[in-house]
Amino acid sequence: SKEKTKVMEVFEGIPLPVALFSKENLHFASKFQFQDTDILLVSYPKSGTHWVQQILSLMLNKEDLQNQNNIPTFTRAPLLENFSFQKEWIKIPEPRLLTTHLPANFFSNKLKNSKVRVVFLVRNPKDVLVSSYHFHNFSKFLPDFNSFDDFFHHFIEGKVCYGSWFNHTKSSLGVWHELNSFLITYEDLSQLSRTWAIFLGQKLEPDDMENILHYSSFSSMSQNDCLNYSSSIDLFDHSKGKFFRRGVTGNWKEHFSPEQNDKFNNIYQEELGDLNFKFDWSLN
Repeated sequence: SKEKTKVMEVFEGIPLPVALFSKENLHFASKFQFQDTDILLVSYPKSGTHWVQQILSLMLNKEDLQNQNNIPTFTRAPLLENFSFQKEWIKIPEPRLLTTHLPANFFSNKLKNSKVRVVFLVRNPKDVLVSSYHFHNFSKFLPDFNSFDDFFHHFIEGKVCYGSWFNHTKSSLGVWHELNSFLITYEDLSQLSRTWAIFLGQKLEPDDMENILHYSSFSSMSQNDCLNYSSSIDLFDHSKGKFFRRGVTGNWKEHFSPEQNDKFNNIYQEELGDLNFKFDWSLN
């Protein structure tokens, strides 16, 4: 039944939809053997993951952009904890581009003494919350919420898919300087820079950069049927939204009430206020 598919279960302290995840999947992900040529993208859901998967995979395959652009990003940069990963991982070409939404502490011990390149992606949590709210309405495997306010409270308490944004972000910030890593924010993505290519060990000509910018633009990605999940009718209800909704920053201002905003700012301050790390987004 529809209700049954929207059940969330807590695995290792992290709430996940049972339609897509199991204990066995998480166990497999936590035991996965990385190799030094791997590139791992770590992000909390709705932080621009598909956008970065697209950019990274195009950079790694600059001779073959057209073809890459017609392969879904979930195949090019698969999610370690996804149920299909156990069967599919053997087919991934090297250098392997891998993705996870699990907190960094799941893998940090393995990655600390390796050359694995880790890309941490973080986005303004207010925009993450709004994007996640719309995604819940649109997806057929996540619980329904009565209202935006109802979802807002679940989000700030970490009672949503993949748990607390605050814990996830603290986990990344706690280890990123000990790894071979690169930290980017969603807000930075529009200024796609060469530093990425250098980090990936790729030499990109101006033409390459221009083509990659074209294929990773919001309009190109949202119109690409290999990327926009338009054929995934068992996972998404397309009458209720689009996979690529807006692709903008600051959309939270159209959703948060002044009370919600104050509440969120207080929690942010409590959780991340004493970090000596400055993100390039504004919470006002």
